[in-house]
Amino acid sequence: MTTQLAAQAIPGIQEPPLVGIMHAFQSDPLGVLTRLARECGDLGRFHYGPFLVYFCNAPELAHSVLVEHADAFDKGFAFHNALRPMIGNGLVNSEGMFWRRQRKLMAPPFQPRHIAGYAATMASYADEAQQGWADGATIDLAHEITGLTMRIVGKVLFDSEVFGEADTLGAAITIGVERVAYAAMHFFPIPLSWPTSRNHRTRRALALIQQRVQAMIDERRASPVERDDFLSILLRAQADDGTRMSDAQLRDEAVTLFLAGHETTANALSWCFYLLASHPEIYARVQAEVDGVLGGRLPAYADLARLPYTLQVLKETIRLYPPAWIINRVALHAVEVAGISLRKKDVVTIPIYTLHRRAAVFPDPERFDPERFTPENEKRLPRHAYMPFGAGPRICIGNHFALMEAHLVLATLAQRVTFRLVPGQQIVPEALITIRQQPGCRVVVARRPPAAPGGTLDRSGPGTLPPTF
Repeated sequence: MTTQLAAQAIPGIQEPPLVGIMHAFQSDPLGVLTRLARECGDLGRFHYGPFLVYFCNAPELAHSVLVEHADAFDKGFAFHNALRPMIGNGLVNSEGMFWRRQRKLMAPPFQPRHIAGYAATMASYADEAQQGWADGATIDLAHEITGLTMRIVGKVLFDSEVFGEADTLGAAITIGVERVAYAAMHFFPIPLSWPTSRNHRTRRALALIQQRVQAMIDERRASPVERDDFLSILLRAQADDGTRMSDAQLRDEAVTLFLAGHETTANALSWCFYLLASHPEIYARVQAEVDGVLGGRLPAYADLARLPYTLQVLKETIRLYPPAWIINRVALHAVEVAGISLRKKDVVTIPIYTLHRRAAVFPDPERFDPERFTPENEKRLPRHAYMPFGAGPRICIGNHFALMEAHLVLATLAQRVTFRLVPGQQIVPEALITIRQQPGCRVVVARRPPAAPGGTLDRSGPGTLPPTF
């Protein structure tokens, strides 16, 4: 777009006066985004309460906002206010010079050469989890996967078993996430200090999370043993001026890492196994690949390059259910973005959920098709047509960590078990901080015969799969 556009020239949608799409978005955010994409196309506008919001549903618009003019925007007061009770001033919730300082301090442990050392732990924890699922048992997939990713995060990020009580901590995290979603979608959320039963439950949940993390910080400071987990690295990290993070900042960053480190991966894997169970021919191809490469042993970091189809399945899953399903930005000053004249405090929204469903880029976009992400096809994608972890300087710092973890867990579990959907379920996406399964996904576990060394399956028992495609 090279022609300067006034707001009035940008297509809008029919919406109620005063409140705009606010009430509709609160009840069905993904449905509203889909409607905006259908009626407005690449660029639209709507009102959220009294605020005019620009709907930027094209790769070039996303690039302009998140990359070219990244310094002209921040995440806005509403976003920060919603997240503050949960993660304080953690990396996701900070801005400006402070954010740049924290990003620099936290970058080293997220380098691929460092996170590769955690691969064995991730695979072994996944293997341990599946050993508790009896053949023929019915399990809540999202619940089990969330518990697994919590345990992995506890060990890999914090070298701690404190997160073993996944039910208690998982419930606390869910309550915190619901509070964040509620506060983000309401202009005047009920203050957390008000004595309502909901607020009382939320405060208890947040206190539990903070206590767990503070206990780890205290234990680490008191220990003479030097460790190589994320928390230990952050404790030793020094800024250019020689200063270190305070306990309060360490706690904020640790909670941020814990939330992001398990929430995104758990949801990606839950949706992945749901999609595989719904597409048995794709499931069989994944299992044939992991059997052929691993031959029954646990995957190592070096194996991941030899499991390309498994990675394609993950990438297609997070196309359909991206960890960051929407990105909002608020203009810090007047700026022109792809021909749109924005004023200070104008709001733009980049709907990753619908951006990933543009038929011009992803034909038959609702279809689950891992072939979209063969190396050849992925190279042909327009820049920022696919951005499940965001883009620009504020791209998710843990994107490589999350994708590696999901790749290892998927390969491990695909070797050992097959999940079959319990009939009659209606599973719908619920958009909170991430896109969760609602009300959950129940699956029946079918244990697989062990693969013989060298990659061939022992075909003497039930559960035999087709040969490699």
